[in-house]
Amino acid sequence: MGEYNEKKETCGTICLKYLLITFNFFFWLAGLAVMAVGIWTLVQKSDYISLLPSSTYAATAYILVVAGAIVMVTGILGCCATFKERKSLLKVYFILLMCIFILEILAGILAYIYYQQINDELKQSLKETMTQKYKQPGEEKVTNAVDRLQQEFKCCGSNNSQDWKESVWIKSPEAERRLVPDSCCKTVTPNCGVRDHPSNIYRVEGGCITKLESFMRSHLLIIGAVGLGIASVQLFGMIFTCCLYKSLKSEPY
Repeated sequence: MGEYNEKKETCGTICLKYLLITFNFFFWLAGLAVMAVGIWTLVQKSDYISLLPSSTYAATAYILVVAGAIVMVTGILGCCATFKERKSLLKVYFILLMCIFILEILAGILAYIYYQQINDELKQSLKETMTQKYKQPGEEKVTNAVDRLQQEFKCCGSNNSQDWKESVWIKSPEAERRLVPDSCCKTVTPNCGVRDHPSNIYRVEGGCITKLESFMRSHLLIIGAVGLGIASVQLFGMIFTCCLYKSLKSEPY
């Protein structure tokens, strides 16, 4: 009977080991995906981040990058701990899983909070940012972001093209009699902004604020879903780790 129980425990341990190894493989891939989403957000959408008054959006992306990197390292550690059946490594692995779990829950919560606040933030700051900082010394990031925003989303001004009448740059001699920036034009050519007719600029298509808000909301949903989705999967990893740890502890040496 004792021999049967020992075989049964060993069989259970082997099953747990393979489950944990399989989990770690997919967990490592998930970490790569999480880090990729974070890096993509920071690299591809970095211009738009300069238009936001708070750093919450960037913070969620940075958290995903850090969490993704830790996930990849943790996945390798988990495989080593499982293969060697070292309880000390399993403890470290479990603690790292817990830390990643907290980071990803935090990213999901931040994304959800900012999702609710972004409309008010953009209403309060986007027009002022565009009119006061566009083409100003030391504000190259904002200038590039505004030009890219207006061309990519086919819009002009925060609420509409009339916002540019309040622009510091438009009122200056450097504007060369432009009524709007050249990036408002449907076909960008030098000094095309001197003519603000609807056939020439994005005048009737609406302002940029609603389009930027929609864009940011969709990306916040992706960030939040990725963070919370991976966090929920980690619960299984923590359960498998606890079971394997208990199984190893009860086995005879």
